[in-house]
Amino acid sequence: MNPFLGNERFFLIAGPCALESEENVLYLSKRIKDITDRLGINYCFKVSWDKANRTSVTKYRGPGIDEGMRILKKVKAENNVMIATDIHESWQAKIVAEVADIIQIPAFLCRQTDLIEAAARTGKVINIKKAQFLSPEEMGNVVKKFEFYGNTNIMLCERGTSFGYNNLVVDMTGLVRMKRLGYPVVFDATHSVQISGGGKDYGNSGSREYVPYLARAAMATGVVDGLFMEVHHDPEQAKCDGSCMLHLDKLEPLLTELIDIRKVQNKYSYGI
Repeated sequence: MNPFLGNERFFLIAGPCALESEENVLYLSKRIKDITDRLGINYCFKVSWDKANRTSVTKYRGPGIDEGMRILKKVKAENNVMIATDIHESWQAKIVAEVADIIQIPAFLCRQTDLIEAAARTGKVINIKKAQFLSPEEMGNVVKKFEFYGNTNIMLCERGTSFGYNNLVVDMTGLVRMKRLGYPVVFDATHSVQISGGGKDYGNSGSREYVPYLARAAMATGVVDGLFMEVHHDPEQAKCDGSCMLHLDKLEPLLTELIDIRKVQNKYSYGI
């Protein structure tokens, strides 16, 4: 059973892009947990112990699986938070499952059958990022793979679709169409503003000022069960995706707005 459902309010998966240091993730997980506790939102702390798909081989990736899991165990114990993190290769699934409450499948890898099998067999909640090159309906094939391997404890995450050169576009009807696949839908409000490979020297950049607009629009569809947001207290100095991440100080006001939008949507049923 998915522990993040069952609340009238949406759940939140949030944290920094990359695991920069033990001190950094202990601080951010505590601050975000304090906010979500005040607002009555189910919360799961997200951070990547390895950013294996960085544009450049010289960019920061993370501390690796052994140190990463050690730190995440400490975060979980000290701050009483659930943990979400990625895997990129099949052998990582069992190790990460010892710590993580949600295993995340990166967008570029969401069709990889061996990775899907390994993740499914952990029995964990799986957050599947929809690939930038897939339509909402094509995620049905991904869903069938997870069902084949016996795990229906899955969530489908929208993070924008490739459109032209370097740009991502979010089609809000896609959230509705994915919801028709019968599983919880999560909206990734920060990767959706990423300009993939379009930054200086062909690295990634983004437009974080659009995060609140997309988050509000997604919540207004009435079909979103959870939100995914990368959050940092100093995005300009972050080691990965700083230009996409929401500033920590802006998180609580935005979540408060989204709760109000959710209250309105809870009054209506759209027959999805």
